[in-house]
Amino acid sequence: MGTDFWKRFKKNKIALAGSCVVILLFVVSIFAPVIAPYDTNEINLKLVLAPPSASHLCGTDQLGRDVFSRMVWGSRISLKVGFVATGIAILIGAVLGAVAGYYGRWTDAVIMRFVDIMLCFPTFFLILAVIALLEPSIWNIMIIIGLTGWMGITRLVRADFTSLKERDFVLAARAIGASDLRIIFIHILPNAMASVLVAATLGVAGAILTESALSFLGIGVQPPTPSWGNILTAGKDNIDIAWWLSLYPGLAILITVLGYNLLGEGIRDSLDPRLK
Repeated sequence: MGTDFWKRFKKNKIALAGSCVVILLFVVSIFAPVIAPYDTNEINLKLVLAPPSASHLCGTDQLGRDVFSRMVWGSRISLKVGFVATGIAILIGAVLGAVAGYYGRWTDAVIMRFVDIMLCFPTFFLILAVIALLEPSIWNIMIIIGLTGWMGITRLVRADFTSLKERDFVLAARAIGASDLRIIFIHILPNAMASVLVAATLGVAGAILTESALSFLGIGVQPPTPSWGNILTAGKDNIDIAWWLSLYPGLAILITVLGYNLLGEGIRDSLDPRLK
């Protein structure tokens, strides 16, 4: 299966392009101390809102800080938020979807009605409401995004379990006396991870976009910690005289989210047996 997946994945040029973007983001975030030429909080009042130049590739902000360095370090924030928030969402969604799909009946009805109720709330406004009651911090943001992003994964896992629990290998496990927990987490869940992997890849992109939006509104990652969203906030305040503060972080968000979406689409197409 792995060999067939890789053969199909290599033929998908769009998916490979998305992979390159994701790998580049990993490299930039890991080697941020080496790549960033300046300290992110180094203030130089002589270079306030300086345009892009050889010494400052993406210009400077309203405090004379190097925008390129802040964007490089901001990639770490994006990666951390994306993976932690998505990890929380996968953990909750996979467990609830597995229980609903395996046991069915009233258990399935209760869990899926709760999912329907959660889906009735606009996710972004729900996040805004919760953060307004809490102290805005990166950990609160990651937890809240994760706690409001598990519903789609629950539906995917539940659908897979509903189908897989009637397969012969599950019946054989029951026949030898395997417990429900062993059947759920050892036998069925690994076979349902393909759809979860696709959802996770797309979920990282959504989490990064949500964090950037919250930081742009001033209730996300708080200054002086660099984030693509709060760099955009400075760009909004100086859009008429400092276009680079909006252009470069905006492009970084666009390319990153697009890269994860293309990678997710490529993984989904490569795992689809109808495309063999």
